[in-house]
Amino acid sequence: MHPPRRRRTARRLWTAVVAALALPLAMMGTNSTPAQAAALQCSVDYKTNDWGSGFTADLTITNRGTDVIDGWTLTYGYTGNQKLGNGWNGTWSQSGQSITVKNAGHNARITAGAAVTTGAQFSYSGGNAAPTNFAVNGTSCTGAHQPPITVLTSPAAGAVYTQGDAVPLAATAAAADNATISKVEFYDNTTLLGTDTTAPYSLSVSSLTVGSHSLLAKAYDSLGASAESTPVGVTVASGPAVVTSQTQLPVQQGKSASYDVKLSTQPSSNVTVTTARTTGNSGLSVTGGASLTFTPSNWNTAQKVTITANSSGTGAATFESTATGHAKATVTATQIAATKAYDARFLELYGKITNPANGYFSPEGIPYHSVETLIVEAPDHGHETTSEAYSYLLWLQAMYGKVTGDWAKFNGAWEIMEKYMIPTHADQPTNSFYNASKPATYAPELDTPNEYPAKLDTGVSVGSDPIAGELKSAYGTDDVYGMHWLQDVDNTYGYGNSPGKCEAGPSDTGPSYINTFQRGAQESVWETVPQPTCDQFKYGGANGYLDLFTGDASYAKQWKFTNAPDADARAVQAAYWADKWADEQGKGGEISATVAKAAKMGDYLRYAMYDKYFKKVGNCAGASSCPAGTGKDASHYLLSWYYAWGGATDTSAGWAWRIGSSHAHGGYQNPMAAYALSNYADLKPKSATGQVDWAKSLERQVEFYRWLQSSEGAIAGGATNSWAGRYATPPAGKSTFYGMYYDQQPVYHDPPSNQWFGFQAWSMERVAEYYQQTGNAAAKAVLDKWVDWALSETTVNPDGTFRIPSTLQWSGQPDTWNASSPGANNGLHVTVADYTNDVGVAAAYAKTLTYYADRSGDTAAATTAKALLDGMWDNYQDDLGIAVPETRADYNRFDDPVYVPSGWTGTMPNGDAINSSSTFESIRSFYEDDPAWSKIEAYLAGGAAPSFTYHRFWAQADIALAMGSYAELLE
Repeated sequence: MHPPRRRRTARRLWTAVVAALALPLAMMGTNSTPAQAAALQCSVDYKTNDWGSGFTADLTITNRGTDVIDGWTLTYGYTGNQKLGNGWNGTWSQSGQSITVKNAGHNARITAGAAVTTGAQFSYSGGNAAPTNFAVNGTSCTGAHQPPITVLTSPAAGAVYTQGDAVPLAATAAAADNATISKVEFYDNTTLLGTDTTAPYSLSVSSLTVGSHSLLAKAYDSLGASAESTPVGVTVASGPAVVTSQTQLPVQQGKSASYDVKLSTQPSSNVTVTTARTTGNSGLSVTGGASLTFTPSNWNTAQKVTITANSSGTGAATFESTATGHAKATVTATQIAATKAYDARFLELYGKITNPANGYFSPEGIPYHSVETLIVEAPDHGHETTSEAYSYLLWLQAMYGKVTGDWAKFNGAWEIMEKYMIPTHADQPTNSFYNASKPATYAPELDTPNEYPAKLDTGVSVGSDPIAGELKSAYGTDDVYGMHWLQDVDNTYGYGNSPGKCEAGPSDTGPSYINTFQRGAQESVWETVPQPTCDQFKYGGANGYLDLFTGDASYAKQWKFTNAPDADARAVQAAYWADKWADEQGKGGEISATVAKAAKMGDYLRYAMYDKYFKKVGNCAGASSCPAGTGKDASHYLLSWYYAWGGATDTSAGWAWRIGSSHAHGGYQNPMAAYALSNYADLKPKSATGQVDWAKSLERQVEFYRWLQSSEGAIAGGATNSWAGRYATPPAGKSTFYGMYYDQQPVYHDPPSNQWFGFQAWSMERVAEYYQQTGNAAAKAVLDKWVDWALSETTVNPDGTFRIPSTLQWSGQPDTWNASSPGANNGLHVTVADYTNDVGVAAAYAKTLTYYADRSGDTAAATTAKALLDGMWDNYQDDLGIAVPETRADYNRFDDPVYVPSGWTGTMPNGDAINSSSTFESIRSFYEDDPAWSKIEAYLAGGAAPSFTYHRFWAQADIALAMGSYAELLE
């Protein structure tokens, strides 16, 4: 059971007041005096990024009253010569020193306790004092109280200690707004180690277990605000050990580089540490520090080992530092060309990502979604992971093989993925009962979560599955070879659905398969009910979780998995590059078996090309009247949002099902993977029609981009073969693509699925790779227009900081597709609502520009790619990688209700109740033990929107990959 939970008294009282105010209004008679709205209350948080002659200003407006603010105008003034350049997330204007900002359409409404952000760029000379007086709709606003600043000053990042020795923790903390620091807590991940109430803040801990630890400090001030430091990773060894400052060392040809060496614990007598190359590139050698002596007095004072590269070689070598009675330390040095500074950056960042002490990986070697645990986006916890993260690990290790010549890590990444994220036969035990002539029973998708469960309807015809037989023939199994999309790596929820197990429970320590989204397009992550992939009715209600989602006469214990096609396609894409680069080094044979597995994954990925219920694609309106597909006429040949498969757990009376998806999103397409699977011999699928299907998909995907390209150049949402997810009749005049209906926001609506610029960058990067490899004219035409638009919306400041698009808004629709004479899409438009310095998205964008510039020779694209990479490298580095702070106004939704039908009751594995009063947080009470929770608690009680600096695995990998790509193509 979970320990007793802390109650958020302030929030509960606030909610009760709102209810009390609402009741008399509802009961007023005609003679009553109308109630008056509460006075507007607000605060404004003002932050700048200043480079001496200009700056960007980011402002957060928080509604601190009890009434909604419907439409806002912010006013404030400067005392200097600040001049407005351009603004975002609102309409900005200037008169003298006075600034006025009117809301944009998408952020006009600020509910009680919520916040919105806006920003602008200015130039100036002389002083740049921050404004002190703000007003919203004419009402003066207070400044938001800033949380304290906390820095963990000891231990050093990457430090190694011997088990039982004291680990010295120390922190500095400073309060804002005349507050004082009341205490500092020290944590090991989410475990509280101890507290200090007086400066200097410190703690000595001798109880850390062997392994990697993520340590942080959290300061509280006298006004109740708190903030945690950036995590610092350390390692505890089982005995005395030699310690090096890094595990990766780039050395340019003809030059030298050094790393530090010391001991983990004080010796009783002198210790000699010897360093020598053990394997690898003979062009690298130890030229300094080959033999170092450490005494009982200088054991923790770093001494240097110097590695020198000859003038011509390339590749990696392993150097081991050894000492009698001590565990050895290993450093991989990589010789790179003298001009390849960006390869050196790749290796430096790769070293940070893969250093176990930095917290990116679980003990099993699984990449977490993020180092930080309190994060909610598609995954609802930072130590979950996705198939996306596994695919980025493959790509990262492919690039590592290219730079170093070491391909064991790429093979190892596939092995980790296959072991933990591709369901084993034990996870999908009843596929032999699958009937390809009736793949699944129809259930409609509904508009809102509170309309669920959706009734199964056996009266609606479904088509046949034309690829199951050929897949079994090709691979000799009924099982599906694809990744599940979501995994609870630390088993935080407690389902215990580890690979090969079915609900072992909270005591299980391994990674656990889970699922969340299940109830239609309007279901945001804040409204989901987490559930196990193998439902044995052990948790949840009487029928486990099944009767929350589908309505049936009876329920059977079952397993079910969902695949995210963009991740599997990215795995194929990574395998393509790995094979190309390994072949160039004469090492293709080292990864040929892994590449063959990627081809197999691509073969099964064709399920994403099929309508959800294998109905005929094109002009499909009416669940009963839309005809069942027969063979390939149920395929739209695009990468849809998912495919899924499941079945009974009872192997003696089994059944199984498979579905595709009717919804295709522009951001999920991957012509690079389609090209690899249809044109590249080493990735040719073994099935009878796999290669032909991918060839048709390649052509169809490029057409899809052209059809979705707005007048300005951005790529709009997508298309569906099942309007509203239930084959409804679409609005009159809806344009089509091979009979599929245009959908501005396919699959999910909260938030709209195509408002994020990241989908543009991710998807166009794949198009750019395809163009760079083939010179395809149709891909170039799409890229020419997209790049011009993206560059026009990009700002690089003199200090290297930057702004790229963030939120997009759409109007109109494309012309109905005519392959022989495509329309101009003059009625389809995009506008940029706001901008960001998101480093992960910027890296994907820079890669797009890099591949495009290499083939096209476009100098503006090449220059901007370099500027983005240099800007993040010079401005946004920390001990864990490259990251920027982000304000999370959406975290006011921790208290969002989660729809559970009246009368339905159940429990989570930790004992949290599930009922009609449940909220996002109430069925995830583990969050109340997170070091960052107090920031959420303060926000929910009316405080400022919290700020976090996240280290997402995919983003760090993408930044490293962008550096490597630039080194390969443009450096």
